[in-house]
Amino acid sequence: MAVKIRLRRMGAKKAPFYRVVVADSRYPRDGRFIEEVGYYDPTKEPSLVKIDAEKVKKWLQNGAQPTDTVRALLKKNNVI
Repeated sequence: MAVKIRLRRMGAKKAPFYRVVVADSRYPRDGRFIEEVGYYDPTKEPSLVKIDAEKVKKWLQNGAQPTDTVRALLKKNNVI
């Protein structure tokens, strides 16, 4: 099972809000997930990012791969 840390799109049309989730790579973008580890709101100025660093580090140690966007968010928040 290939596990990814990725964004799950929420919110209304033209008003995106994302949750950072751990999910099997075979599941759809907004489908089933294993665990929620944070959120990202790009509509605010400056953009809001809240990530549970301990949960993310645990998943990274267990082999989860972050997507490019999530990797950038993690670096911005000094998680990795």
